[in-house]
Parts: sequence; C-alpha cells; structure tokens
Amino acid sequence: MPRRLSPEGRTVAMLVGVVVTMGALSWAAVPFYDWFCRVTGFGGTTQVSQTTSDEVLDEVVRVRFDANVDSNLGWTFRPMQTRMDLKIGESGLAFYEAVNTSDEPLTGTASYNVAPEVSGYYFIKVECFCFTEQTLQPGESIEMPVSFYVDPDLVRDRDSSHVRDITLSYTFHRTEPRRAALDTAPADTIN
Repeated sequence: MPRRLSPEGRTVAMLVGVVVTMGALSWAAVPFYDWFCRVTGFGGTTQVSQTTSDEVLDEVVRVRFDANVDSNLGWTFRPMQTRMDLKIGESGLAFYEAVNTSDEPLTGTASYNVAPEVSGYYFIKVECFCFTEQTLQPGESIEMPVSFYVDPDLVRDRDSSHVRDITLSYTFHRTEPRRAALDTAPADTIN
C-alpha cells in the first residue's frame, strides 16, 4: 500500500509543481509572444512574404525610414532615403547604410517595427537585412536593402483604412557572431 505524504510533504510537492509550471510557462512565453506578434502584427511587428503583391491600388502611402543604434555597438546607421511615396501594393526598395566606426570587427542584429502599430499586419517585407546578422570589419561600410510593400487589405480594414503614413524603424544591437556550421562538424583527419 502506498505511503501517504504528510501535510508538509504535500505542501513541498505542490510548491515544486508550481515552480516547475512557472518555469515551463516562462520558457514558452518568449517564443509564444514572438509568434503572436508575427501573426497579428501586434506592437508594429511586420509580416514576411516570399512574393510581392499581385494587386496595386491607386491610393498612395508614404513610408518614412528611421534608424537607431544601441549605445554598445560602435556603428553609425542611417537610412539612405528619409521617405518614399508608393501606391498601396506596389513594391518598394529602400537602403540603409551601416559603418563600423570602431577598431574591431562587430556583429549586429536589427530589431524593427512600424508605426502606427495597426499597420504592422499590412507592412510586408520580402527581403531584409534584418533577417540575418551583419558583421562589419573596422572601418567597413555596407549598404543594406529592404524590399517591401503595403498590403492592399489595409484599406479594407476598418481599423487601419485611414493609415497613409507609416514609419519603418530599425535599431541595431550588438550580438555575438554565430559560430559557423564547421565549428560544430567533426575535425578533418589527415591521411
């Protein structure tokens, strides 16, 4: 016959269960929040597509470009154009420039959002430098493209149909470079 836990033992078991549950929920919160933002456009999170829009409207949207750099990354970073007027659904191609002003190689990753937040669901990126890390050598500069369009469904959504001015904003953060796949592969043997 199984032995019953004492009241203190039950309390300890319940507390361990609560701690394990809270740990699991904390671990799942970041990927769930990221998924939620990508699906809903919450917080100005943009969408990603492999193709361009097949519909172009006669209505124009103005896209403004903003750039920021985290203080611990020795780079300058700026949009190469301050704004672009496009028809809704028309493909746009904008460029940003980054310069490593330090004396060491630095790797950065760009975070991004759009404002107003309601437009995030309709701002579609096709290609973007923000999808990968960027490593710059001392003094190196690079021009980085972002290809995008504003989904025509924007005008059919009663919450966002009034939006005709969108700001695309990036902030570069310092990151440690990811190790190449070769670093994890078995070493070659010499015959």
